Amino acid sequence: MSRSNALHAGAWWLWALGLAVAASRTTNPLLLGLLVGVAGYVVAARRTDAPWARSYGAFVKLGLLVIGIRVAFSVALGSPIAGTHVLFTLPEVPMPGWADGVRIGGRVFAEQIVFALYDGAKLATLLICVGAANALANPARLLKSLPGALYEAGVAVVVAMTFAPNMVADVLRLRTVRRLRGRPTGGVRAVAQIGLPVLEGALERSVAVAASMDARGYGRTAQVPPAVRHTTTALTLGGLLGVCAGSYGLLAAEGARFGVPLLVAGLAAAAGGLWLGGRRSVRSRYRPDRWGVRSWLVAGSGAAVAALMVRAATVPGSEALHPGVVPLTAPELPLWPALSVLIGLLPAFVAPVPVGAKESTR
Repeated sequence: MSRSNALHAGAWWLWALGLAVAASRTTNPLLLGLLVGVAGYVVAARRTDAPWARSYGAFVKLGLLVIGIRVAFSVALGSPIAGTHVLFTLPEVPMPGWADGVRIGGRVFAEQIVFALYDGAKLATLLICVGAANALANPARLLKSLPGALYEAGVAVVVAMTFAPNMVADVLRLRTVRRLRGRPTGGVRAVAQIGLPVLEGALERSVAVAASMDARGYGRTAQVPPAVRHTTTALTLGGLLGVCAGSYGLLAAEGARFGVPLLVAGLAAAAGGLWLGGRRSVRSRYRPDRWGVRSWLVAGSGAAVAALMVRAATVPGSEALHPGVVPLTAPELPLWPALSVLIGLLPAFVAPVPVGAKESTR
C-alpha cells in the first residue's frame, strides 16, 4: 500500500461509526455478533503492522469486561425486569424508606440476566466498532486531515488518540520483557507491576508528539475580522448542538423522524463554521491525503449499513431486532437486516491491501 492508493483515515472512521449506529438500533445478539464478525474480518484483512493496529484486541477484551460488569450489576442491584425463573437468591440488604425502589441482593431471575447480557452486548459492540476504527485509521494522517478551524484543538486530540495505541504497544513490550526474564505475565501482581510503567510511558510518548507538533507551529492562527469569528462560533456551536440532537434522535427508538433532519442541518452548519474558521489558519499542508473512489466506497458501506438498520427498526415487523425476555424466547435472525450488515464487508475487498498482509499470504 503506497501513498498514492492509501485510504483516507476519515473513511475508516465513517465506516466504523456506521456499524456503531447499526448496533445501537438492536439488542439481538445474533445481529450484534454479526456486526462484531464483520468488523473483525475487515480489521484482520486490512490492518497494518503499526502499533495502533494492535489495539483491536484490547477493545474486544474491554467489550467482554463491559458485559461482565453489566451482568454483575444486574445480579447485585436487581433489575426492572420481573421474571418467573429464579436462578438463585442472594442475601438481601434492608434499605431505608427514602431508598424505596432500590434493592441490593435478593432473587435473581433468568430473565434479568438475559436482559443484562443483551444490553451489555450492545454497548460492547459499540466499543468494538470504535476499536476497529482505531486499528485501521492512522491517527497522524487523520489529524493532518482535520479542518483548519480545529488546529488549535489538535494538540489535545493527538494526545487522546495516540494514548491507547501507545499503551497497547507498551503492554506488549513489557510482557515480552517479563516473559524473557522468567517472570509471570498474568495475575494481579503482574498487572500492578506493569500498569504504572505502561501508563507513564504511553502518556510521555503522546505528550512528546504533541510538543513536537506545537514546536512546528501546529495550530498557528492569523487575524480575522470580529464578525467572521462570531459567525464561526455561532455556526460551529449551533451545528454541534444539531448533530448531538440528531444523533440522539437516531439512537432513541421514537426519535427517528426528527433525527435525520436535525443531523443534516447540524452537519451543514458545522461544516460552514469549520470552513470559515479555516481562514484563521496560516498552516500549509504537505502532500494532503486525497479522498478517492475507495474512500467513498468504504464510507458509503458503513453509511448503508446504518441507514438500512435504522429503516429496519421503524418498519412493521421489527420485533426481531429486540428479542423479548418476558417470557424468554430464543432470538431469531432477521433476513434482510442481516444481509444489510454484510454490506460492511465491502472494505475488505476494495480497500488497499497492506504490504505486510500481502507478503504474509505468499
